[in-house]
Amino acid sequence: MYKKILVAVDISEADVTQLALDAAVALAKVAQDAQLRLINVQPLVPVAFIDYIPPNFDEEMREATEKDLAGLRGKISYPAERVSSIVRFGAVYPEVLAEAEEWDADLIVVGSHRPTMATYLLGSNAKTIVRHAKCSVLVVRK
Repeated sequence: MYKKILVAVDISEADVTQLALDAAVALAKVAQDAQLRLINVQPLVPVAFIDYIPPNFDEEMREATEKDLAGLRGKISYPAERVSSIVRFGAVYPEVLAEAEEWDADLIVVGSHRPTMATYLLGSNAKTIVRHAKCSVLVVRK
């Protein structure tokens, strides 16, 4: 069974995130000694905006996101010592894939919305993660 489960979370999408967390915890409980890692990817600030943001903006964003992730970790009904989290900066799918590879995850769990026309035209992070992941991927939908 899965031993290292990476869960991509979007703090602004509570419903989708909760579905992904519920699925990941259920799978972790089956394995009994699995580790969970929550990952949140924050976008990079465009260079054009650098002059308009505080110099420590990235660090403030990291701290706020880590606090939000700690709140999510506290609500998970799984041993706290087996749950970790990380904040990365960049585009979602490359950062999730990089973390999965660096952490040696054997499953990525990602929540997803039903496809819309914008998704078909622009693509989706879940689709790209599924296509390029070197491990299993579970996409959870409502």
